Amino acid sequence: MKNSTLIKGSAAIALGAALLVGGGGTLANWNADASATPGTIVAGDLNVENTTAGVWKDRTGATINITTYKVVPGDKLTFTQDLAVTLTGNKMAATVATTGIDETSGFTAANVTVTDPALTVGGTAVVNPLVASASTQTVTATITFEFLSTTEDRDDVGASYNFNNVGFTLTQVTQTGLS
Repeated sequence: MKNSTLIKGSAAIALGAALLVGGGGTLANWNADASATPGTIVAGDLNVENTTAGVWKDRTGATINITTYKVVPGDKLTFTQDLAVTLTGNKMAATVATTGIDETSGFTAANVTVTDPALTVGGTAVVNPLVASASTQTVTATITFEFLSTTEDRDDVGASYNFNNVGFTLTQVTQTGLS
């Protein structure tokens, strides 16, 4: 009789467990949730604009009219252009470069030099890359064209150098901490 009671008791426990697990009963787990407010991501800005017409000057610093000026060996002309540069963003950096300038554009390569733009901000020389600032900054770009005094004979008489397609490009560069 003891075995029969033991068997009946075991069967009842097994049936109860089966009903709990497979018959719609649940075993409780703790569960909780929370929401987060990570904020809003905002993009920075990169822009360059001509703010005024550029100015050509001769070696003495006198302003010249480039459409009527005729260079001679030994002349050194500078073109100065103010640019409104906007660089906004953490780790923002960009280089200023010229476009539309080739090595000679009609002159013999040995007789002329044209420089990459020299950059200043408020009269102080700066180097590429420029970095972000709190507001738009005025960057002055200066390009130098020199008709070398070593030009011989009648080399490049009547030659022309077309600066009509010169532009300024601002290109973002990778700043430390970006990958």
